Order: sequence, then C-alpha cells, then structure tokens
Amino acid sequence: MNLLDAVAVFAAGVAAGGINTVVGSGSLITFPTLVALGYPPVVANVSNNIGLVPGSATGAYGYREELKGQRDRLLRLGAGSLIGAVIGALLLLGLPAEAFDVIVIALIGIAVVLVMVQPRLQKWVLRRREGGEHHPHGGVTLWIAVLFAGMYGGYFGAAQGVILIALLGIMLDEDLQRVNAAKNVLSAIVNGSAAVLFTLMWLISDTEISWWAVLLIASGATLGGLIGARVGRRIPPLVLRGVIVVVGIAAIVNLLA
Repeated sequence: MNLLDAVAVFAAGVAAGGINTVVGSGSLITFPTLVALGYPPVVANVSNNIGLVPGSATGAYGYREELKGQRDRLLRLGAGSLIGAVIGALLLLGLPAEAFDVIVIALIGIAVVLVMVQPRLQKWVLRRREGGEHHPHGGVTLWIAVLFAGMYGGYFGAAQGVILIALLGIMLDEDLQRVNAAKNVLSAIVNGSAAVLFTLMWLISDTEISWWAVLLIASGATLGGLIGARVGRRIPPLVLRGVIVVVGIAAIVNLLA
C-alpha cells in the first residue's frame, strides 16, 4: 500500500464513520475503496468490518445524551444483535458472497420503504397497543427482527443502520434521534462481535486480514464517528429521514452496479 492508497483508505474511513453514525451504509464507501485497491472481496469485507468498530463506538458515545433511559432496552436488544452477528460472520466465512447478493439488495429496499412510511406505521402500531400490553423494548417481534439484522450486519454490514433505524423507529415509541442513538449502540455490538470472531479465526486458521487497512479505517472512522455525532444530533427528524432514504437508495445503486 503506497501513500496515496493509504490516504484514500483513511479518508474513506472518516466518511464511513460519519455516515454510519448519522444513518448507516458507511461500508459502501470503505468496502468498494478496498476492492478498487485490489483487495479480494472477502478480505476487504473482513478488514473493513474490524476497522469500523472504533467509529461505531465513538458514534455511540457522541449520542450518550439520547441514550439515557435506554439501558434495559439495549441490554435486551443487544443480546439479539450479538447472537445475530456471530451467525452472520460464520456465514460470511462459510458461504460464497454471491449467495446473498439478491437478499442484501432486497433488505435495503425494504428498509428504505419502511423508513419512508415509518410515521404512519408507528401510529398504527401505537393504536394496536392501546388497551393491551405495552412493550417499551419492542417485544419479541423486535428482538427477533434485531437478531436477523445482526445476521445481515455480521455478514456484510452495509446499510445495517438503515435497516435497524427502520425497525426501531416503527416498533418503539421514541423520537428519531433516540432511535438513532440506540441504532448506533446495536451497530457497535454487531460490528464488534463480528470483529472478535474474525480475529479469532485469523489466529487459528487461514482467514486473511489486511491489518494496514484495518488501522487506517479505524483511525479515520474514529474521527468520523465523533464528527457524525455532532452533525447528526442537530438534524431535524424530517431531514434525517430524507438522508436515510437517499443513502439507502444509493446503497442499492452501488450494489447493483
């Protein structure tokens, strides 16, 4: 890796860390960058996943005010994210990437639609809850959905934030900024769990990781996560929803290209 390549990977890490904090889909910047520089897709995917972990952590820290009062909820949902991430990471190491191409595109498309209609769906869910049992953590349905989102994130990760913010926004009676804060924590759990598994597989098997790429992405994403938290917390809900939709559509276009 020469100096220009290193600068490109670092810059991609900054952009990805910021986008992941505000919306998600930062991997659609770093992953293609690594592939364009000649890294095999699986190596690029694994290295990218590990590198983005610090950015997820700083993004979650930046939203600490919006995380107040969500501890129990995140402990419950975080367990689903962890289990799903491990399953998804194992699928990445054991299955060909082509097997998930169509599924990945379909998931992002569904997530974009869910974000667009989220206010109406949330009102419908709240009406259904009236007179019945209230689930401040989203109930079993949300836990299972978060587990599947974790599987997706452990396998590829791009746009997992879009999917999570759509699910949480519909199933929880919270404003979008608090939902986004919860999304950042769950994304950090997914990325961190998958990264630990990838590192263990690197230690005990022939799983290939580019640690230079990891270091550069991690450095950039750490800075980007802090910047993203400052910007994202000041975006009005309607604008944030629009950004989510645009990023989700861009993700689909990238994957179809």
